[in-house]
Amino acid sequence: MPYMIDGHNLIGQLPDISLDDPNDEALLVQKLIGFTARTSKTCVVVFDYGLPGGKSRMSTRVVQVVFASQRSSADRVMMERIGKIKDPRNWTIVSSDNDVLETARSRKMQTLSSPEFADLMQSPPRPVIDVGEQADVKLSSDEVDEWLNFFQTGDDN
Repeated sequence: MPYMIDGHNLIGQLPDISLDDPNDEALLVQKLIGFTARTSKTCVVVFDYGLPGGKSRMSTRVVQVVFASQRSSADRVMMERIGKIKDPRNWTIVSSDNDVLETARSRKMQTLSSPEFADLMQSPPRPVIDVGEQADVKLSSDEVDEWLNFFQTGDDN
């Protein structure tokens, strides 16, 4: 499930990046690259007022970076893109703007507020457990005694 994220809304919720930092967008992109590596998700992050507007060279295979033109805003770009997505139920929209979130909900998209997504980014990844590979091992009392002896003495005789 890909995420579409209002970048500046999210930066405002992160404790280790400031909107006053001249490299705030690049720092967020680095954090999102780490997030996508942990979750196997992809992201489109939209920022306000880039020169020029459109896809940025900061984009990677898993994080597409888009800047709104000077005549637009991240909110407008996101609402336009939300309207054009062919598989809306597979997307999650991340924003603090109620109009953006409502537009997404009207297309049956998942939504998260920027603070909710910031918490999600900060939380440790869930451990991956492959239930199919778990074995139901039954040991006889003799085998248990043999292993106990081995670990207590270090001797396998």
